[in-house]
Amino acid sequence: MAHRIILATLNAKYIHASLGLRYLLANMQRHGGADLQAHTVLQEFTINRPAQGIVDELWAELSACAQDAHAVLVVGFGVYIWNVVQTCEVVCLLKAQHPRVKVVLGGPEVSHELDTQPIVALADYVITGWGDVSFPRLCKALVHGPRPLMKVIAGEQPALDDIDFPYAHYSAQDLAHRVLYVEASRGCPFKCEFCLSSLDKTAWAFDLDRFLAELDALYARGARTFKFVDRTFNLKIDASVRVLQFFLDRLPPAGQKPDLFLHFEVIPDHLPDRLKAMIALFPAGVLQFEVGIQSFNPDVQQRISRRQDNDKTEANVHWLVTQSHAHLHTDLIFGLPGESWQSFGEGFDRLWALRPHEIQLGVLKRLRGTPLANRSMVPGQDPDGLDYEPLPPYTVRSSAAVSAQEVQTFVRLARYWDMVANSGRFTATMDLLMQGPSAFAAFADVADYLWVQLNATSGITPDQLVDSLFEYLCGPKGCDPALARAALLADYLASGAHANPKALHGLLPKRMARGGAALASGGAQRQQRHQASQPVPATAADAA
Repeated sequence: MAHRIILATLNAKYIHASLGLRYLLANMQRHGGADLQAHTVLQEFTINRPAQGIVDELWAELSACAQDAHAVLVVGFGVYIWNVVQTCEVVCLLKAQHPRVKVVLGGPEVSHELDTQPIVALADYVITGWGDVSFPRLCKALVHGPRPLMKVIAGEQPALDDIDFPYAHYSAQDLAHRVLYVEASRGCPFKCEFCLSSLDKTAWAFDLDRFLAELDALYARGARTFKFVDRTFNLKIDASVRVLQFFLDRLPPAGQKPDLFLHFEVIPDHLPDRLKAMIALFPAGVLQFEVGIQSFNPDVQQRISRRQDNDKTEANVHWLVTQSHAHLHTDLIFGLPGESWQSFGEGFDRLWALRPHEIQLGVLKRLRGTPLANRSMVPGQDPDGLDYEPLPPYTVRSSAAVSAQEVQTFVRLARYWDMVANSGRFTATMDLLMQGPSAFAAFADVADYLWVQLNATSGITPDQLVDSLFEYLCGPKGCDPALARAALLADYLASGAHANPKALHGLLPKRMARGGAALASGGAQRQQRHQASQPVPATAADAA
């Protein structure tokens, strides 16, 4: 009898490849049986695909087996904060049109607060937590019996040695066109209350020899881009050094351009000399570190149970910027308990003074199951006064420390910050824009001006942005027009853009003044290379 099991999810972008689903596929044979793995396929979509088209494609895969009235048909969906709305629409259509299909849900968005979620009501089964073992065993029970009596199944957390690695299930197309997600460990020993990792008791490391053998196999197949999803890559320095040495051994000789790109999330206040020495050996363009600062405010850190030595953090970021070739993607979160507009600005100024390559300005989101989310379950009982949007991604609307208007203003500021600062296209211009006693206040003024002039935070052309920045520099900022034009011209030439802003008329080479083409700067190309940094995909620990 032919059965059919589909592992499906809706990724944010095509470039994201689901690590969690590949874990489930890899473990189907060991924990479900060889016959089940042979009948299991992986289908990935993106959130911008029409729901009916996804349902039609899923059914096309199932329809041949559906001719057998006794065949079991299963679709398992990985559900996350960024795809739950679209996935719910797909599940609704799938169950309405093909009620015989058993729908199984898993992932962080459906591991907590199940009673209130429409998508959970539509599903046949839900696996909470880790799915590596529990999903294959559920499928085995559906095919061979006895069928489970409970709809909600608490995912079993096995020893890591009992989990088969997923990396052989990255296809040649994945290797050629997508970022490869890997993990040397799971979990996190820290208890930051806004983060789902706070629910972990500790961090668990895969056997390093076994893991490096998998990396070696990927490398031999041509993989050159590796995004580590470990929450604390530099927690155990011995393991960190061995992983870095693995990649150092595969760099080309000096003078040849390296083709490796490695992304790690690091703890900002834990960078011992032995690790620094290893990091310093990597040439430019290879390492990217995601450094979660979140807040420099000690009171805020205490409120969210975040342990962070701010002085060590500052010293380590300074070292990475000045003594290494690593690209630094640093994070701050607006809206944390007790964090006012003023105190956030002070933290921003402290970080900006270190000149990391990027400062990602995030807004607090309510992640189901976190201690911070649990405190907001009873209206009026949250001492921090956190009020969230009711729909995904559940962004904070206000708190006892920041008003709704301040949150809205910050959201606009963050969007303009990405366009101007994080894009890497306005390096010289940024030096002019950020002048003043407070860098945060300076850019807030820029953002206010852009909003008044453009009344938009998207769909802004390169011409519009350059011209608006020129008008701001010469007007409210009081810069000398020649100085402002020189900075913008230098940035525009470096960007390789092919538009024709009014501020630069007569200054651009004729081949550039054609208008209309998209920016193709070194900064923009770097952004494309790093675009998979958000959002981080789930592992099988929280995917089904």
